[in-house]
Amino acid sequence: MYYPIKQAVDLELGQDPDKNSFLYKNPPPPSVFFPCFPIDSLSLSLSLSLSLSLCEEQARVTPKMPTNLELPDCHLLKPPILITPSSPTPHHALSLSNLDDQKFLRFSIKYLYLFRKSVPSESLKASLAKALVDYYPLAGRLRSAGNTDSCSGGDDDQRLEVDCNGEGAVFAEASMDITVEEFLGLSCWPNRSWRKLLYKVEAHSFLGVPPLVVQVTNLRCGGMILCTAISHCLCDGIGTSQFLHAWAHLSATPSAPLPVLPFHCRHVLRPQSPVHANPAHPAYTRSAPSRNDKTAALPADVHRYLQSQPLVPVSVTFTTSLILRLKRRCVPSLKCTTFEALAAHTWRSWARSLADHSSSSSSPLTPLHAVKLLFSVNVRDRLDPKLPRGYYGNGFVLGCAPAAVRDLVGNNLASAVKLVQAAKSRVDGDYARSTVETLEDKAARTDLSASLVISQWSNLGLEDVDFGEGKAAFMGPLTSDVYCLFLPVAEEPHAVRVLVSMPECVAEKFEFHMKGFVEREEKNGNGNAYGGEGDGLCCEDV
Repeated sequence: MYYPIKQAVDLELGQDPDKNSFLYKNPPPPSVFFPCFPIDSLSLSLSLSLSLSLCEEQARVTPKMPTNLELPDCHLLKPPILITPSSPTPHHALSLSNLDDQKFLRFSIKYLYLFRKSVPSESLKASLAKALVDYYPLAGRLRSAGNTDSCSGGDDDQRLEVDCNGEGAVFAEASMDITVEEFLGLSCWPNRSWRKLLYKVEAHSFLGVPPLVVQVTNLRCGGMILCTAISHCLCDGIGTSQFLHAWAHLSATPSAPLPVLPFHCRHVLRPQSPVHANPAHPAYTRSAPSRNDKTAALPADVHRYLQSQPLVPVSVTFTTSLILRLKRRCVPSLKCTTFEALAAHTWRSWARSLADHSSSSSSPLTPLHAVKLLFSVNVRDRLDPKLPRGYYGNGFVLGCAPAAVRDLVGNNLASAVKLVQAAKSRVDGDYARSTVETLEDKAARTDLSASLVISQWSNLGLEDVDFGEGKAAFMGPLTSDVYCLFLPVAEEPHAVRVLVSMPECVAEKFEFHMKGFVEREEKNGNGNAYGGEGDGLCCEDV
């Protein structure tokens, strides 16, 4: 008789199959079921070895979600203060580039660092004051430049600039009755209770929020949580990492000069004059999509659907070995980077879960819908001339890979990787300049209607920030959103944690698709299950 591995192991151990297990209550599709073996000593030994090694790795990288994710109360020790530059700084208006001034970026990037040993707050404040001498725009305030585009009105369409007035960054100190280890047990699932770890500045609009807000929260065990909110209009991921390293450097070695000095001016990204007429940019839209073209894939509004649903964070960690197993599914026909393989895999899993009509009667995708993958590409070295060293403004553009759901899901992983590679290869200096010129029109908006947006934090050096008492035991975002993040993993330099918020009704399905390739690989007995042929996922499967 033949049994799936899990049942075979239960029978050999003299146990009944676990009827409370997730797999028993939610059996996976036949194509991803555990491999079956005859019950004999040799096959059982092999089955037991494969099953246990798989379960151990998955348990290690994706721990079980605790029943209570709420953090205890956070107590402010004193009213927040403003940290001003320790020396006089230039007072002027800093114009932002078109890449900085996108509506898509009018928010703050919120980082959370968990350190096992706290750094004295006076040291943090003194080093921050020094860092703000060089990074003085972060001590200023955003304001409207008063240049409203003639083709559209309203405050939202006004260009922004930084009033470099030295007003200062917000700095708050707090305490929380929790330990580092206790927080690590909750760290995979950001939730609303985490927001108490960052002081909220009451403001009528985004312009009223200072470009830099910091809160240091001391923990019961002597550790600390450091949260920062840095305006995305001033810095991209590379720029924020550069600033945080500068601040940490001055905290750890106060008398040492900065290894990299910031470059402030944004004129290097001005559009050509006169602005050239560009064809439609794939990552942007100026109006609602047309439904007149009957031959094109149907448009969808997944973004609106996601915003209307209760969302839960899904966190899946890919260790070095899992990443290699994922990449092997594309060889020998195709070589790819970690980002290309993981982005393609995440995109397909996202589309499959949202197009699965068994999860919801109102699924936003069908096989005929068109979807896009948007991902940030650093263009500092792709422009001619290159952006100056130390440029910390937004120096990225969005790569765009389009596909119909039926093609994305119906073809194998290698096909999706090729779409990502093609999108990356299109991002050259001309593409970057085209983006800058497209954004000269303030009616241009990032096309989020049916797009998965991926931002890669895992190669920015964010996890290496050290204020003098060692690197962080954990770093990640303060909140989870529908925008997908590829995050670094502390003490595992080549691992990547994928974090994205999904509708509650499809979250388990998405997580299952993200992990499912391991079971399929075990079933096929090798790491190249999808290398050449399709993976058997037809339109009927979604």
